[in-house]
Amino acid sequence: MLPDILVAAINSGRLFEWIVLLVILEGLLLHWLWRRHAIGLPWHHIIGSFISGACLMLAVRAAVIDAPSGEIALWLALSLIAHLTDLGLRFRRR
Repeated sequence: MLPDILVAAINSGRLFEWIVLLVILEGLLLHWLWRRHAIGLPWHHIIGSFISGACLMLAVRAAVIDAPSGEIALWLALSLIAHLTDLGLRFRRR
């Protein structure tokens, strides 16, 4: 079984909010590494994936806290738009 604190974090949606915050921090760290040391990929090559993933986490959060289905659909639609935009930009670069 999961610890009570983890169950509470999942049920309240806080865990997913923390994951989104970590995604943002990871993106900022990767951007800094690219700008400072030219390690990794430039910001415009990864932002679509980060936005898409964050929107998926917010969709899961909305589902877990029993948000209206319209809110879940909105997060999923935003994730799809970010994903398709990212794919379009990746194919355009080649």
